[in-house]
Amino acid sequence: MARKLIIDTDPGVDDAMAILFAMQSPQLDVIGLTTTFGNVCVERATENALILAELGNSTAPVAQGVSVPLQMPPKPHAEAVHGDDGLGNIHWPASQRKPLSLSAAEFIIEQVRTNPGQVTLIALGPLGNLAQALTLDPQIADLVDEVILMGGAAQTFGNMSPVAEANIFNDPHAADQVFTAPWKVTMIGLDVTHQVLLTNTRLMRIQQNNPKIGDFLYRSAQFYIDFYRNLHGVDGCYFHDASTIAYALDPSLFKVEPAAIRVACEGIASGQTIVCPKGMSFPEPHWDNLPLVDVCMQVDSERMLDLFEQTLSQTQ
Repeated sequence: MARKLIIDTDPGVDDAMAILFAMQSPQLDVIGLTTTFGNVCVERATENALILAELGNSTAPVAQGVSVPLQMPPKPHAEAVHGDDGLGNIHWPASQRKPLSLSAAEFIIEQVRTNPGQVTLIALGPLGNLAQALTLDPQIADLVDEVILMGGAAQTFGNMSPVAEANIFNDPHAADQVFTAPWKVTMIGLDVTHQVLLTNTRLMRIQQNNPKIGDFLYRSAQFYIDFYRNLHGVDGCYFHDASTIAYALDPSLFKVEPAAIRVACEGIASGQTIVCPKGMSFPEPHWDNLPLVDVCMQVDSERMLDLFEQTLSQTQ
């Protein structure tokens, strides 16, 4: 039976890669998209999610979620990275589909309770919708199969500050709530996503083999790749959000280390994912009785990129 996913997203060029990757995979069943602010405002994120569901030939409904962080003023959106439209300034035609009347958190709760133990939450943006769902119905932590999130940095530098990754930085209070809840969490952060570079060579092969989705991916990625070329001097883009889908399909691609995680929520370190490896103890009580998170530290980049290319190269 295909693994049921709800993808919580702020599309975002790399979100689009992840969503279409999941929708193209017969081993995965995307039962819904929930949207949040982050790369773009939540209204734009919702419009983009509707476009992607239609492009992916998916019947997955879209539920709009939070528009601001839980407890702090919002940070600027990432138009410089993803374009004004969030999809690399390609101005793809809007979908005629409409979002659900349920909020993202309500939709998550409904689906998790309808399918206890079967739903994996894939989080590609700030974590406000997951935190809100936990607040509304704390028992869902026992009913979710797994939370796989793109965010954080364990032993490497951040991309918003020396210690903070963007998704966590944009809503640290929500992230701290998600990391400390009693559900299974896997963190795929910059430690592994900066090990993987997606190039135009692969995108062009996908475009040739699967023209409809491939053309969208190639065109959307050019603004994003230009950003990384100008900022980091690399010939491609880092493989952030789509790494979560690769993990859902094949966890053996990754080496994980169990650890407890808290998130710094204020000051110069705001957004830092503070990692306490399994087996370590401290007199500071903030580290007592925390659940362990699987933190991805290494990845087989070629196998993961091959999986992405093979999956997206198939026509449905």
